[in-house]
Amino acid sequence: MAETLSARARDLFAPLGPSYDRYARLLSFGQDPRWRRFMVSRLPVGPGEVVLDVATGTAAVALELVRQKGCEVVAVDQSPEMLAEARRRLLLADDSKRVRLVEASAQELPFEDDSFDGLTGAYLLRYLDDLPAGLRELARVVQPGATAALLDFGVPPGALPRAAWNLYVDAGLPLLGRAISPGWHEVGRFLGDSIRDFDEHWPLRRLVAAWREAGFEDVSARRLSLGGCIAIWGRKS
Repeated sequence: MAETLSARARDLFAPLGPSYDRYARLLSFGQDPRWRRFMVSRLPVGPGEVVLDVATGTAAVALELVRQKGCEVVAVDQSPEMLAEARRRLLLADDSKRVRLVEASAQELPFEDDSFDGLTGAYLLRYLDDLPAGLRELARVVQPGATAALLDFGVPPGALPRAAWNLYVDAGLPLLGRAISPGWHEVGRFLGDSIRDFDEHWPLRRLVAAWREAGFEDVSARRLSLGGCIAIWGRKS
């Protein structure tokens, strides 16, 4: 049986929890935290409201939600290894009691319909085995009128940025990953083709249309860092 995208993600990132935040920042030239902050800024939520953070990893977005918005967060990830690192990080953080960790798949969320006041997810879209069904599942658990915001890597549309991006993901990332650890080397070898394949199958216009078909309205998208990241958000109808 072919390995699913979600299983591939789980296997790829499971060993990287303790080093994930440090090297995600380094390998993105410091952009990863900025992208996450931008995504969180799209949510019109505040104290007393509850946001679901899907594919939370080390809880970086969950903690940013607490800092920016003062809300409560339910943080979900399919990887027990990443959740272990999230738990360790929360022990060191202020307001960590506002974050509850749950082990679950983004494609089968263990929550009632219309449960949350908002939703976030970083680097989730490429790992949904069935993207339209996955988006419908995300829409299911947020209240009507609530905003969902996701971000993922993208392929820069401009010729010069794309040429530089290709050079970096084809040569730079694997080389830097090799210098860090075998696990990061594997990530460096994997990411370029993964991002290209997603961009080919789900170009931005088609991705926005899929959001609308899943039950979101007022859908917006923005390319960040010359297109190296795509943020997309919308309100549940």
